[in-house]
Amino acid sequence: MFMHALNKQNPALIEAAQMLWAQGALLPDTYVIDVDQVLDNARRLLAVAERHGIALYLMTKQVGRNAWLARKLLELGYQGVTAVDFKEARVLMNGKIPVTHVGHLVQIPRNMLSSVMQQHPEVITVFSLEKAEEISSLAQREGNVQRIMLKVYDDHDHLYPGQEAGFHLSELSAVVQRIMAMPGVKLTGLTHFPCLLWQDVQQQTLPAPNLFTLLKAKDILRQAGVEVTQINAPSASSCSTLPLLAKYGVTHTEPGHALTGTILANYRGEQPERIAMLYLTEISHRFNGNSYCYGGGYYRRGRAHNALIFLPNGQITSTRLLPMDDASIDYHFPLSGEFPVGCAVMLCFRTQIFATRSDVALVSGIQSGHPVLEGLYDSQGNPILINGEKMTCE
Repeated sequence: MFMHALNKQNPALIEAAQMLWAQGALLPDTYVIDVDQVLDNARRLLAVAERHGIALYLMTKQVGRNAWLARKLLELGYQGVTAVDFKEARVLMNGKIPVTHVGHLVQIPRNMLSSVMQQHPEVITVFSLEKAEEISSLAQREGNVQRIMLKVYDDHDHLYPGQEAGFHLSELSAVVQRIMAMPGVKLTGLTHFPCLLWQDVQQQTLPAPNLFTLLKAKDILRQAGVEVTQINAPSASSCSTLPLLAKYGVTHTEPGHALTGTILANYRGEQPERIAMLYLTEISHRFNGNSYCYGGGYYRRGRAHNALIFLPNGQITSTRLLPMDDASIDYHFPLSGEFPVGCAVMLCFRTQIFATRSDVALVSGIQSGHPVLEGLYDSQGNPILINGEKMTCE
């Protein structure tokens, strides 16, 4: 999806990835991340957010829950890191990263709540009264009051399969009264997902119905006497959408894909954020007139279409990715045409690294022409061992 944008915005990343592969430093099925470009994107986002009075949490799942990269981003001034599920919270906590927002999109299970709350997160999102009661009980036991947000929804909202959750607007007033009676929690905000969506027809990122549900919920809370200090509206957060969110009174959001420039709006390479990540693999074999490269990094919503092939004679050619079967394991990616076994292959598409089997290579110095492999990690942020040594920048 982003091959044109990659060539336009960051050709140096292609050169660096090919060089590291040729040196034998990288294996197939590796996401190569341009650290310096990620940091530049992050600075742009912070500048826009500051102008519009929006606080930014970081989302790390797209880059493989990487604590080293998260730490670099926090040093720029981000308010904290969002853990999208409890296993991400565990990875980040083990990496000594401050987990600021937990519980959305996945609740913290009972047997992990205590360890999470000991990190003093700024806010925990809850979907159910039972979870709010668990948090209240634990907070009371420790002599604390934990701030919480509610995830809400209404009829006709956009909910992804496997993410159905929240308090319906029709029950919100009663829910708020129940929660306000819980001594260990303080209700301070609301969230929903996705609040913005890219629309192919209009070629724009526009508000989803969820955003307006969020605003209706804010009015319900304020009528109940709740001081609403956080309206958190994640999805498609970028330099171009932050002003739109500010117009609707959003106070917080959580950029993820914008950090690597892989927002859907950037498919032409015209957004302020620049592409900072590609997928590197290699031709494994040929079969029935087509070529197959090593897989492991396929993401079914990634919109991967085209690939670059690095031929032995030094030439670079392009081909198309053949249709993938979402019901099957992505042992290989099928490519149109026959190419020599062992050739490097590069793709650039929208991904969620944490949902893959891929390696993650963090590379600095690309923009100055002196790439340095800072470290290798797996898709969950764990260091990769090579000959018993950690290939990380810790």
